[in-house]
Amino acid sequence: MAKTHDDLDKSAIHADFKSVVNMTAGALEKWLATEDSRSVGWTHDGESEAVGHQEGARIVEILHRRKAELTDEDYRHMRKVVGYVHRHMAQGGPAEDKEHSRWRYSLMNWGHDPLKG
Repeated sequence: MAKTHDDLDKSAIHADFKSVVNMTAGALEKWLATEDSRSVGWTHDGESEAVGHQEGARIVEILHRRKAELTDEDYRHMRKVVGYVHRHMAQGGPAEDKEHSRWRYSLMNWGHDPLKG
């Protein structure tokens, strides 16, 4: 059966997501439980949990699903994650102590550890 245009887009989104999310679901869950994880990012008015922290929980849900179980909304979210990681990686992070930087912590909330090879 020939792939539709939508299938090709989903395959590309999935591949891009897998290339930028370099933390396992378990590692991301463990990270999201830390104070460092909760210490970064901005919050919507009236909310106490930062947007990036909320995103991390959503990424964990996606990582726990098989590809066949992913919804259109999951793919839209995956595309959002890819864009965020690419934009933040382009900033390059701080010149010193990237390991303990808010830049790294924010990226890790989105499933990407910039220090991983």
